[in-house]
Amino acid sequence: MSAASRLLLVACVVAATGVLLALGFWQVDRLRWKEALIAGIAARVAAPPSSLADIEARFAATGDVDYLPVEIRGAFLHEGETRFYATSAGRAGYQIMTPLRLGDGRILIVNRGFVPAELSDPARRAAGQIAGTVEFRGLARNPQSVPPNRFVPRNEPGKRLFFWKDFAAIVSASGIGGATVVPFMVDAGQEPVPGGWPRGGATLTVLPNNHLQYAITWFGLAAACAGVGAWFLLSRLRPVRRP
Repeated sequence: MSAASRLLLVACVVAATGVLLALGFWQVDRLRWKEALIAGIAARVAAPPSSLADIEARFAATGDVDYLPVEIRGAFLHEGETRFYATSAGRAGYQIMTPLRLGDGRILIVNRGFVPAELSDPARRAAGQIAGTVEFRGLARNPQSVPPNRFVPRNEPGKRLFFWKDFAAIVSASGIGGATVVPFMVDAGQEPVPGGWPRGGATLTVLPNNHLQYAITWFGLAAACAGVGAWFLLSRLRPVRRP
């Protein structure tokens, strides 16, 4: 192997190893970020519930009320419900998002929870269409205005069907007219519902965290790349024994 070839090989191995190490350290940074995020969510979920007025004041001040427990009182407007495509325990179905009229006449969009696909028609879960004033606890959720990623299907507001929770579009599809709307949503808790559906507690509070495995993979590949490159280079530097 010529000196130029050896130099090119060393440069390629160093570059590839550097890229793999950089990816590994990036995953370490992501791991720290994800752990802090999970800890923050856990702390919020475990906090005592606040009044809706307190949560609104916090949203006005910070724009962030995600996962904060809140106490709610109002009457559902079931005719305005919309559906968000979801799965639960391996079953395909929908999360039912329903306008709730507060005591002051304003509207709050509530994610009441999951129903399997065969119960998407409200007539098939009539017992759960509670009339009159209800009281429950839930978790406040920040409004979404952009899709979480480019692969999410387009929403179909004309069918009241959503694949990501476009807050403004959900409000519009609910047909609540010119009513004043609370600027965030609430996911209902796990309080039992007559007939069992919708099933509350649909909030994902335990986020997947695979960054440690990813980091180990990248560091392992970096070590393998450096090791194979070194072995190949040394094997070419050894003198060839001739009989």
